[in-house]
Amino acid sequence: MDSASLDVISMIMGLGGGLALFLYGMRKMTESLKTVAGGRLKDVLSKLTTNRFTGALSGALITSIIQSSSVTTVMVVGFVSAGLITFTQSVGVIMGANIGTTVTAQIVAFKVTEYSLVMIAVGFLMEVLAKSQRVRHYGVALMGLGLLFFGMNLMSDAAAPLRTHQPFIEFMQDMRNPFLGILAGLVFTAVVQSSSATTGIVIVLGTQGFISLEAGIALIFGANVGTCVTAMLSAIGKPREAVKAAMVHVVFNLAGVLLWLGFIPHFADFVREFSPVAADLSGTERLAAEVPRQIANAHTLFNVVNTLLFIGFAGTFARLIERIVPKPKELPPGAGQPIFLDDIYLDQPALALDQVKLELARLSHLSQTMVSKALPAALDGGDEELSALRQSDEEVDDLHGAILTYIGHLSLRDLVEPLPGRIHEYIGVANYLENVADAVETGFVSGGYKRLEQGVKFDTETRHLLEKLAEVSVVELKRSITAFEKRDLKAAKSVIDSKNAFNKQMDQTHSALMKQLAKDSKQELGRYRLASDHVENIKRIHTLARRIARVFLDMHTPKTIAAEPELPVDA
Repeated sequence: MDSASLDVISMIMGLGGGLALFLYGMRKMTESLKTVAGGRLKDVLSKLTTNRFTGALSGALITSIIQSSSVTTVMVVGFVSAGLITFTQSVGVIMGANIGTTVTAQIVAFKVTEYSLVMIAVGFLMEVLAKSQRVRHYGVALMGLGLLFFGMNLMSDAAAPLRTHQPFIEFMQDMRNPFLGILAGLVFTAVVQSSSATTGIVIVLGTQGFISLEAGIALIFGANVGTCVTAMLSAIGKPREAVKAAMVHVVFNLAGVLLWLGFIPHFADFVREFSPVAADLSGTERLAAEVPRQIANAHTLFNVVNTLLFIGFAGTFARLIERIVPKPKELPPGAGQPIFLDDIYLDQPALALDQVKLELARLSHLSQTMVSKALPAALDGGDEELSALRQSDEEVDDLHGAILTYIGHLSLRDLVEPLPGRIHEYIGVANYLENVADAVETGFVSGGYKRLEQGVKFDTETRHLLEKLAEVSVVELKRSITAFEKRDLKAAKSVIDSKNAFNKQMDQTHSALMKQLAKDSKQELGRYRLASDHVENIKRIHTLARRIARVFLDMHTPKTIAAEPELPVDA
């Protein structure tokens, strides 16, 4: 068959359409699995990163399920930025992720692609008929897997006429040159931004008997180098931890390819030793029968052996990357600027919410610090102390706004339970923490300035009464925040149950202040008014502490405790 007799347009349509379905199916499968299983896999990853070996195992496991090393890498970046694991531990996870990406090639090589339309049909029915949102996502994932396989079938059928096209046969024979094969795999992977797509196409070529195992290995090596381009492009504009993770991919993949480059023929011979053979066939038919499985095995073996070889040097890798990606010379962010929020996490809602919780911890620290300084500044502070509290309130407002904006972006993503509930909980906690800061600014700071204007001085007895009452609010606020951060239902219930005891102490404080007012001096009246205002300010802090505990408790034990009436924002 000569070039003139080839239906080039039909071939391009088949190859292009098949590749598009392959990439689209993989994306839908990854997105759906990430949505329904991302939270659980994140928990698995956090528990299995105690050392580099379990980290590599967890990276391989999670990537094999989601079929996206980039998703695993983002999880790792989140853990490192949160201080949950060290960068050295993350290196093992990233290495293991390369093993997980070989699962698709193994499935394809088992020739289950003939069931692609069944997968598409079943997945579609699951998406349309299932009442559970989680089941619908699993249906989309199955349909995505079917589209992936169907796309491979289309590419295989479109390429079939090339089996007798001599120029193409000669071109594929040139792929035996490892440098040409690596270059071709590199360029194609850099263009389509998917090493899995390159591997799939290499297997398609194998099923048609177009390439030898040596050529397939060279193309796969090229895909491993080409995916470095994808990693670095995805790291542009991302946090330093994301850039470092991308550099681990680059260094690891390049080192692995360079290590094996001179041993491709020996590597191919070794793979043939344990791969199935079709001794009853010969020529192109035998290649078509044997090479797909051999390529998949070589792909897996290459990544497994590289991980085992380099895992012992995870610390060396980490130190090298630290030098390659130096710390930027930047001023530390202000207290009101977010540290943990970045758009890189939005594609993984469970991880993004973990980052939000870290910012909530910072917000709570700012609010608690304001509360601890509020009464001393109101009773004795000068303009400097009161202005500092007002500035702190502005910082709380800025951080609160950044958190809500980020949650707003996150809420537009495809979420499954319990993530919508967590979003509701986090918004409530953020709002009440911001209200705590407002209570300090509008109550204690304003009262402090009134004291300065009126020249009021508080006596020891009044100070003691207010400090004793304020101490209760400070303790309960801290307890409510601890209950939220540590998921402590008992502590949250304790905060809510403190209402009666606090009200009783507050009444006693009012009575004691009234007795002081009975002295009926002009100085006592001004002091009484300011002291009474501070009692109400302290009460508001205590009420907001109960609100924080209520938000958390209602999300985990709904309707078990009677709800309190809503507190006005300016109460």
